[in-house]
Amino acid sequence: MELEKPVLEDGFVAFVKQDCPTCTLIEPVLSQMVEIGILKTVFSQDNPEFPSLKVTEDDSDLELSFKYEIETVPTLLKVSEGKEIGRIIGWLKDEWEIFCEVKNLGPEDIGDFSPGCGSRSVDPDLQPMLRQKYGSGLGSKIIEFASSEDEFESMYKLGWSDGLPLVPPTESRILKMLEGTSRSPDEVVALIPPNLEDLTVEKIAINSVMAGCKPEYLPIVITALEAVCTDEFNMHGLLATTMPVGPVLFVNGPIRNEIGMNSGMNLLGQGTRANSTIGRALQLTIRNVGGGRPGEVDRATHGSPAKIGLCFAEDEEGSPWPSFSEDLGFTSDQNTITVFSGEGPRVIVDQLSRSADELARSLAIGLIGNMHPKLVLGFDSILIIGPEHASRFRDEGWSKQKVNEAIITHSIRETDLLIRGADGIAEGLPPDFAGLQLPKLRPDGGLLIVYGGGGAGLFSTSIAGWLNGAKGSQYLTKEIGK
Repeated sequence: MELEKPVLEDGFVAFVKQDCPTCTLIEPVLSQMVEIGILKTVFSQDNPEFPSLKVTEDDSDLELSFKYEIETVPTLLKVSEGKEIGRIIGWLKDEWEIFCEVKNLGPEDIGDFSPGCGSRSVDPDLQPMLRQKYGSGLGSKIIEFASSEDEFESMYKLGWSDGLPLVPPTESRILKMLEGTSRSPDEVVALIPPNLEDLTVEKIAINSVMAGCKPEYLPIVITALEAVCTDEFNMHGLLATTMPVGPVLFVNGPIRNEIGMNSGMNLLGQGTRANSTIGRALQLTIRNVGGGRPGEVDRATHGSPAKIGLCFAEDEEGSPWPSFSEDLGFTSDQNTITVFSGEGPRVIVDQLSRSADELARSLAIGLIGNMHPKLVLGFDSILIIGPEHASRFRDEGWSKQKVNEAIITHSIRETDLLIRGADGIAEGLPPDFAGLQLPKLRPDGGLLIVYGGGGAGLFSTSIAGWLNGAKGSQYLTKEIGK
């Protein structure tokens, strides 16, 4: 990225620091150049009184050194019409005399060569501050690859990848990504687990670039991360559990169509950039900023696609019901994202039910298998009802609430069949639950119904959730900011 550089006076300009033996060595040379009128300015990086010349100016804030990309001191620039037209670094007597078109520069005993020292403006400890103050505005550490390195393979080796190729997060790409939000790059969004690092907008933008996002996706990624980094969602617990769960995201509101999200055919599959990259950006951020890497803090026994990124949109236009977010009190003009701790999707096939009640019973049976048929109430579920299934309910005038209540009612089972040891199966409820009737899902919010999918196919899809409540994870819906 080209920085805007202050205009320099025509002639020669030098950058030096007192803490450099070569710079102190050539002090007589600089004095001679001032006397003959060709050295217009000397910028000193560490002592405004060195060298003691009338043209010495203070550059201890390193603005000029940074903007002119001074890597070594001394550096001598040749300036014409306010612009640099050449430079030399270090001290090589013959080179300086040719460059300056002056014979016999410096005293006879000065020596012919001295290599110089590193500029303070390239000090790794100062680089983040200088980039933020004078450069791109980015504060993150820059990793440079040699021209012979394969940047894609190098990113794998650095451990940044989820196993898929990454888009190199160059400064220009990060700055372009940041145009997608009005929030400041250095704003701390949350403490990100598991390491509880400060999560800034800039760090989210970097991982969004690597995931393949477009700038207009960034507000969704930011809001999703704000949600998953809460105590209620419990992202740390989601990583530490051996169950195959990760953040599942779905979007409501006009932004779905504005960024081209898929809510129809193959909405949980490949082929749509927004769907494929938003969830991935969240997971890369958890990995690269929070330290949530598989085999370390992430202890999943098998894992699932939700560990890479699972994101989709609800088909609000085709739905016979209000959207999920409208059920929660949001308006149709508000953009929201819901975060849910879930495993991979599984289909529920029913091609024969013709009435609403038949289908509700069938979907209930399909949901009973989530996690394990003998485990009830502890796990929530998303149910994505496909258009052909939804038409059964629409044709009989069933509201979404009625569908929800019917499915939960039809999932009620005798706990004598669910306790440990029943049917010769050790898994199940503790014996204290014997003699009851319990539904598979909590009646007060345990089933999230969302509408979406392709127009052909008598299918719905469920996504089973992780343990709900204080010991597990609570799904959240947040309005997407700018």
